[in-house]
Amino acid sequence: MKIAFLGTGRMGTELALHLIEHHDVTAWNRTRERTTRVHEAGAAVAGTAREAVEGAEVVVTSLFGPDAVRETVIAPQLIPEGVTWVDTTTVSPADADEFARAVDTYVAVPVVGTLGPARAGTLGVYVGTPDEERRRRVLELVAPWADPDRLRGVDSAAKAATGKLLANLALAVSAQGLREALDLGEACGVAPSETLDMLGSTGLAFIAGMKAPFVRGERDTADGDFTVDAIAKDARLMLATAGEDLPAVRAALGSLEAEQGAGRGNDDFSSILTHRG
Repeated sequence: MKIAFLGTGRMGTELALHLIEHHDVTAWNRTRERTTRVHEAGAAVAGTAREAVEGAEVVVTSLFGPDAVRETVIAPQLIPEGVTWVDTTTVSPADADEFARAVDTYVAVPVVGTLGPARAGTLGVYVGTPDEERRRRVLELVAPWADPDRLRGVDSAAKAATGKLLANLALAVSAQGLREALDLGEACGVAPSETLDMLGSTGLAFIAGMKAPFVRGERDTADGDFTVDAIAKDARLMLATAGEDLPAVRAALGSLEAEQGAGRGNDDFSSILTHRG
């Protein structure tokens, strides 16, 4: 299949690499240097998004957020008539409804997980569209990205977008919980590494295990998987979507915004754990 892949950032690159194994991929990214890995793996590289989609049977987008989707795809009416648009960008349910109204081939396909699962092809993946046949075809297309038990088709783009926001809410809130647990441990004279061990049989075990290498200093947040800027953007989408305050999300966003203010927006969001004042 001939696929146009727009957006080869950290996650987009990993997704595109899986598709290159099976399809004819033409990639485009606003910063051309970020197409290097996919080009070396066999993708063609287009100079513009418009050039990338010429002759494509499917267009896949992996952009930073809904505003980037509007600028890159919606405003220039980029998707050719009848061509399936697979959008992996994290957007709100309202955004997904807007994009589905604008392009009737729109399929929301947010992915759940970080770069490790992306490389391993074990992400969670939602595929959302009311078009059952299109949903079936996209589920087959994106199967190389997913843990089979976490590949889920749903009957609307908005529902897929909701699933992604729920997943990232759990991530942001549990990270904030871990931050506070580390603070409490230190207040009680317990070292961070020991606090991590103590959390092993609690509801924070998953996030403690995931972020332990950063807390213990075994990994540098500058070489992370999911940036402060990205999850802060998602937290703002959650708050805007809820239409009322989500206190735990608001607390997590406060920690993330402190990291952005310190110039660490492009670091892994584990920086809220390693820079606690």
